[in-house]
Amino acid sequence: MKKPAPAWIHPTAIVDDGAQLGPGTKVWHFCHVMGGARVGARVSLGQNVYVAATVVLGDGCKIQNNVSLYDGVTLAADVFVGPSAVFTNVVNPRAFVIRRDEYKTTAIGQGASIGANATIVCGHDIGQYAFVAAGAVVTRTVAAYALVGGVPARFMGWMCRCGVRLTQAKGPVLTCNTCESRYTLQGRGSKQSIAPVEE
Repeated sequence: MKKPAPAWIHPTAIVDDGAQLGPGTKVWHFCHVMGGARVGARVSLGQNVYVAATVVLGDGCKIQNNVSLYDGVTLAADVFVGPSAVFTNVVNPRAFVIRRDEYKTTAIGQGASIGANATIVCGHDIGQYAFVAAGAVVTRTVAAYALVGGVPARFMGWMCRCGVRLTQAKGPVLTCNTCESRYTLQGRGSKQSIAPVEE
């Protein structure tokens, strides 16, 4: 069996001692990965990405240019983060008040996508395969497969695992027009969710 390629680091990037980079990961121009950060296999860190010491990135994540991942942020496998998306870890920051013991966590589920220039306010998780539209400001937890957008971000519909918006159908089943995956609607109102139909 072929051994996976080691991580590749651009000469202008800084990867501190103690950072873990999985095989096949690429760290591009002017990145800084702090010691203690755990970056999975086949991850792409675009130009000028910052990864703090307690951040965990799952396999296959793609982090585009100018994204800062601060302490308390965890990304599951295959998460996409668009250019200049913003994560926070303190709700009420002040330059003159130290709040390191008040960091709030943010977990992004497998396969989720965060659009360019979106802001994720800390303490709110994003479910698997959810889709945050470009420029959105997330101020509450986002359900799995949900599409949210706007300021503040509001529910706009459901997304297929393949990244295509699902059209509302009559009855409890939604079918993707692209890959034909099917999902079952469950619950009502703000408690509504969808789940893939097991074939």
